[in-house]
Amino acid sequence: MRHLYSCPLRWSDMDANGHVNNVVFVRYLEEARIDFMRRLAPGGASPSFTGGSVVARHEVDYLRQLVYRPEPVTVEVWVTEIRAASVTVGFEVKDGDAVCLRAKTVVVPFDFAAGRPRRLMAEEKVILKEYLDDAAHQEGAGTG
Repeated sequence: MRHLYSCPLRWSDMDANGHVNNVVFVRYLEEARIDFMRRLAPGGASPSFTGGSVVARHEVDYLRQLVYRPEPVTVEVWVTEIRAASVTVGFEVKDGDAVCLRAKTVVVPFDFAAGRPRRLMAEEKVILKEYLDDAAHQEGAGTG
């Protein structure tokens, strides 16, 4: 299963060459990742996904230019790997059916009060597994 995020484009996202700047694409990934993580939080008394996290690594493949227009792009988000103390998230930024960018990000749960990374809780792993995409998508993403 993939999480879909409708990401608005801003006029200021363009650079001097008239297309969305490469750095801005990473902001789109951040917005989509935060939206995804917020939707994972079960709510109530559960501590899952309520703490912080930090990005340990980004890997980005830019596939085609994106030019500003008023319609949003779709950012697809899924999980490619779950480890004891990290999760790797896959992304595709799509302009209609065309893929403009493929990426993956390693996210580490972080206990900001203690000032150190923490392990994923069992409940978090169960929830993340719902978004674990099959090997075909990972290979197709060019980042797995």
